Amino acid sequence: MSLASGFVESPPLTFDYQRLVNAMVAVFIFSGVISVIEPSPYDFMALIAIPLWFIGGFRVHAALVPILFMYTFFELAGFISLIPYWSERDPVLYQFQSLYLYVTAVFFSIFFSERTLERAELCLKAYAVGAVACSVFGLISYFDVAGMYDKFVTVEGRVNGTFKDPNVYGSYMVLAAAYLMHGTILGNKRRLLVTIPSLAAVCIGVFLSFSRGSWGATLLAMVVVTIAAYVTTDNPRTRRRIVWMSAAAIAIGLIAILAVLADDDARKFFLMRATLTQEYDEGVTGRFGNQLRSLPMLPSLPFGFGPLRFRTVFELDPHNSFIGAFANEGWMGGFVWIMMTVMSTFVGFRLMTTPSPYRRLAQIFFPALFATMLQGFQIDIDHWRQLYIMLGAVWGLEAARQRWAAARAAAQAAASPRAPMRASDTLAVPAHPG
Repeated sequence: MSLASGFVESPPLTFDYQRLVNAMVAVFIFSGVISVIEPSPYDFMALIAIPLWFIGGFRVHAALVPILFMYTFFELAGFISLIPYWSERDPVLYQFQSLYLYVTAVFFSIFFSERTLERAELCLKAYAVGAVACSVFGLISYFDVAGMYDKFVTVEGRVNGTFKDPNVYGSYMVLAAAYLMHGTILGNKRRLLVTIPSLAAVCIGVFLSFSRGSWGATLLAMVVVTIAAYVTTDNPRTRRRIVWMSAAAIAIGLIAILAVLADDDARKFFLMRATLTQEYDEGVTGRFGNQLRSLPMLPSLPFGFGPLRFRTVFELDPHNSFIGAFANEGWMGGFVWIMMTVMSTFVGFRLMTTPSPYRRLAQIFFPALFATMLQGFQIDIDHWRQLYIMLGAVWGLEAARQRWAAARAAAQAAASPRAPMRASDTLAVPAHPG
């Protein structure tokens, strides 16, 4: 035996660029849960993940053209409305924050349109892990473990986790709740010991945020996930599982909420928050009063009040993204926002109900997006980072679905037998001369 034969040849070292990109984007999305400091880790990770993806090249599918145009026109409208206020710090800062979110929106739309199944699943996991960690941290703070209540719970006694605002914290949890609910009713049974406690932590955290919009959005997203899964499943056994697991999730949630409400302070605060309107909503100068007073003014302002200038007129922000779009970005921005909402809703419902390899993921992303867009009627959502993750995912899934449908149609056409030739299709051949 030769000496060389005694050595085992080692496989060559390889560098997988796409895995590196996916890992950086997963960290980027995970870091979105930290919003208590500015600039946040999410902002720093954007400076790494997006350029790293960009230098590898990309393709823009035709299905993305509508949403990319809408993103662009909305941003352009904002900068046009900003022109008279270039010397004012807050409007300029607001508009450049919008520009940054515009870049992330374009990135997510194109990113999710390629390697869609792998990337969407990875990013959902990263998002959920971050959300669960944030919720657990918030619950530890709320129950004053190691004296953390005074440091990390707001003055009103509302959980805000690693966010500054309990309303934003609660709404950030919506996508994670949709993902974990889907995992509970249809996921791997061996993972239920992780999925169910994670879902419970997220839902209790949302409840203790005492954010009415977050309550409604989380509940709506979970209900739509469940209904979509049930309606699009033909297997009776799977349907039974959906029913039983949904019932179990409801029971666990009610028990947990009742346990929390056993505390007198929590119960009083819940009863105070569980109303359609609060004191600051009512009256001529309240939230709804300001919105009503602004409506007759906006038709005469083609460029709106200017970015972030609604508050200079009414002393409060509009707390309505549809009114806010007209107020901040003018007529063009307002109509683009409405169009973007309507078209994304149409695309999302079609994705969620049309059979394709991407329907399962659509039944997670779109319910959360739909619930968040409805929140736009009662709060300003246009600067929420998770909105652009979900918008990008839904349109990226649509691009992947259209590409899959086109490839499937081409394969079926190639595999189908040729139609029988008709007599009229044959060439007339003269008889051979005798």
